[in-house]
Amino acid sequence: MASFTLIRTLDRPWAETVEATRAALAEQGFGVLTEIDMQATLKAKIDVDIAPQVILGACRPPLAHAAIQAEPSIAAVLPCNVVVRETEAGTVVEAFDPQAMVGLAGVDADAPLCGVAEDARTRLQAALAAL
Repeated sequence: MASFTLIRTLDRPWAETVEATRAALAEQGFGVLTEIDMQATLKAKIDVDIAPQVILGACRPPLAHAAIQAEPSIAAVLPCNVVVRETEAGTVVEAFDPQAMVGLAGVDADAPLCGVAEDARTRLQAALAAL
């Protein structure tokens, strides 16, 4: 199965990783527009317990603007979701791969959206590497 995420597993506490992820994203020019606490939400809505997990909606405005200019419908998959979740193997940080967004858009390899996606992917990979 093809991967649609960029992933890094760390041996550090979940809460510390969430803060480090925010900082690493900021270093790459991303701001966090949204934050969804999946553990709290699922507990409140359907009374189930899961390990700590947060979805950070990361956005770098120049990239978002360029993507929307190239393909207005790409807004449906913005912002870039970055998940931080606790597992038995460690804390996992996983970002939706912008190249997968290009695949969803079904554009040609030389389309302007491809350059935007590559820039976003490079920045997300750098953020994950900085962790």
